[in-house]
Amino acid sequence: MRKTKEPQYNISLELEEKHGIAQLGILTNETWFNDPKRMVFALSRYKFVAKMLSGFDKVLEVGCADGFGSRIVKQEIKELDALDFDPIFISNAQEGNIHEKWQINFFVHDILESPTLNKYNAIYSLDVLEHIPPEKEHLYFEHICQSMQGSESVLIIGSPSLESQKHASLGSKIGHVNCKSGENLKKICNHYFKNVFLFSMNDEVVHTGFQKMANYFLIICCNKKCK
Repeated sequence: MRKTKEPQYNISLELEEKHGIAQLGILTNETWFNDPKRMVFALSRYKFVAKMLSGFDKVLEVGCADGFGSRIVKQEIKELDALDFDPIFISNAQEGNIHEKWQINFFVHDILESPTLNKYNAIYSLDVLEHIPPEKEHLYFEHICQSMQGSESVLIIGSPSLESQKHASLGSKIGHVNCKSGENLKKICNHYFKNVFLFSMNDEVVHTGFQKMANYFLIICCNKKCK
């Protein structure tokens, strides 16, 4: 039987023998292969969401992709549903989160087509808005609002800044059709919510510094106006 030299690490061997080695999701695997540090940036956004929504009962993730970061949020809340419009990503997410400790309900749904059947007291959506054509972004916000349980529900959106796009990779630029400045992001969120709190982000650091130097924005929206 294998034993580590320091006994406190034997729990890692026991976990491996019982549950195997966890695999990266298909998108996360590409990140880990080509740009490992970017995984730190992405997961830190999930940690921000997890801390902001800690203690919430029923939460929805809009645009979960392979679901690799979703369990960071699940660790802080009671129930988590997660949707994506791509069946390939949802299938991969379901395969990677089968253990009963991490019960997340992954399902295929296009938020531009309709709101969800269930209602949630918090919704978050990371790296989605920039992929939505500007002429359809009203559907994104309206259907999210209609998926919320009541006016006191909370929405958190994360999106790259407009100013950061001159430094973005070619692959990112192809999909990023709707990046916004901090001012414009706050303006559109204020159209749908009474209270909006904008944070800047550089790498894994969240701050309230100069918005035009931020490469990413996290915005918390409360008290919705839309029905």
